[in-house]
Amino acid sequence: MMKYFLVLVCALQIIASPARAAWHEASSEHFVIYADQKASTIRLFAERLETFHAAMAFRLGRAPESPSPSNRITVFVVSSKSNVRKLADVKGKYTAGIYLPNAGNIVTIVPKLRTGGSKFALSPETILRHEYAHHFLYNITSRVFPRWFSEGFAEFYASGKFERDGTIVLGGDAAHRAYELAASRKVPIELLLDTNAYRKNRTGGYDQFYGRSWLLYHYLTLGKERPGEMETFQNLLAKGSSELEASKQAFGDLQQLDSDLDRYARNKRITVIAIPPDRLKTGPVSIRRLSEAEAEIMPIIMESRTGVDEEEAKEIVVDARRIAAQYPDNAAVLEALAEAEFDAGYDAEAIAAADRSLALDPKRVRAQIQKIYAYARRAENADDQVQAWKDVRKQIVAANRIETNHPIPLIQYFRSYRSTGSRPPQIAIDGLHRALQLAPFDQGLRMTVAAQYMADKNFAAATTTLKPVAFNPHRGPLAAAAEKLLELAEQGRLESAGEAEAVGATGVAVSGGVE
Repeated sequence: MMKYFLVLVCALQIIASPARAAWHEASSEHFVIYADQKASTIRLFAERLETFHAAMAFRLGRAPESPSPSNRITVFVVSSKSNVRKLADVKGKYTAGIYLPNAGNIVTIVPKLRTGGSKFALSPETILRHEYAHHFLYNITSRVFPRWFSEGFAEFYASGKFERDGTIVLGGDAAHRAYELAASRKVPIELLLDTNAYRKNRTGGYDQFYGRSWLLYHYLTLGKERPGEMETFQNLLAKGSSELEASKQAFGDLQQLDSDLDRYARNKRITVIAIPPDRLKTGPVSIRRLSEAEAEIMPIIMESRTGVDEEEAKEIVVDARRIAAQYPDNAAVLEALAEAEFDAGYDAEAIAAADRSLALDPKRVRAQIQKIYAYARRAENADDQVQAWKDVRKQIVAANRIETNHPIPLIQYFRSYRSTGSRPPQIAIDGLHRALQLAPFDQGLRMTVAAQYMADKNFAAATTTLKPVAFNPHRGPLAAAAEKLLELAEQGRLESAGEAEAVGATGVAVSGGVE
């Protein structure tokens, strides 16, 4: 699968050595965490993440829909800081953590968990909170925000502190940004506030963008000097103002804002929000030690789920087969083998491995999904296309029965019709829309949904769906395509409005729109 991810920037190993059979899994409502560490460490990590989720929900007044088991965030804790980049195949030397927001495969990679340490260090827990704050925001709103807002929001919540009595304090100082704010190059206020201008004028090297974004978000959210300006700013954006226009209207003189920020940064005391434990409702966390077989296959699982190219897939499948030969009756190993076989291009072998996994554990939805993928790839070149795609849909229905709210079967059901060039039935279109509700963070899925809205001439819905992709402050690989599609959607929306006006005036529809 293709790698699409967001990275958290700061100076921060795939597991290449043999597994030591000390792997544990922590499972909770929103997370499943895998780490080669003590059970007590991973339990505390999971409990604090769930508390963090509850604090965000309390503060923001809403929470995302609880995910289905296989659509939770999977956290892989790798053996050391340097190999976060290696596992994700990222070359940026400042990459500290990875977040891959794909429907049915939401993965975060962080370095080894630790307790204590300097408060000025960017800890694995802070990294994950930052990425989860992004994830949380994507799940509760489709509105588009500037990059400074997005990163400032994430830093604001990632800086939360836990008190001994269970209280969580939000809005505390982002100590891990102290060195950045003290020693790095300052970002001019006009560039900080304008995502595109910052991107075009950035000269390389490390600057104060993250720290300054946190400072501005904190100042406008908890500072007492500019009441209502943040709300005004967001409303202006929602009405179509550009980032810089909205900033000037809401904040006034930008140089004065910059000076006020400098002064705010020098304050020895800042306002915080303390949320007591009786307001933070969380579910249980279960811990289990992985079996020897599961520990052995874990590096293969991490490689597969973070994405591999053709050459990597051919190498990984050799190791997966070797481990499966050692543990032929382990459902998790066979499920991982099925994914490795599919990635390497071996459809029959992928199906066989998935069938063996499902025979041992019928609830292995990822094994069933590999069957969907393999059957679909075979169907593309089948002589009897009608029957081949019927067979694909049988696999889709089987996966949906295992886990009703898993987005992948819903997406694949829709695509099984599109792949044949036929219009999907309404039930498939409804399923696609439901998939986006379950995985609003998946930009490729947004593009698919938007394209269907365009085909249905629902240009207003297409526009709303496309904007988070087209205006993504991280400029993912789909942004340029989304911008072009958005232009067509806007054109179609205007033409449709004109068509409605013509119908009202003459009773005759004027043709127009985009196919």
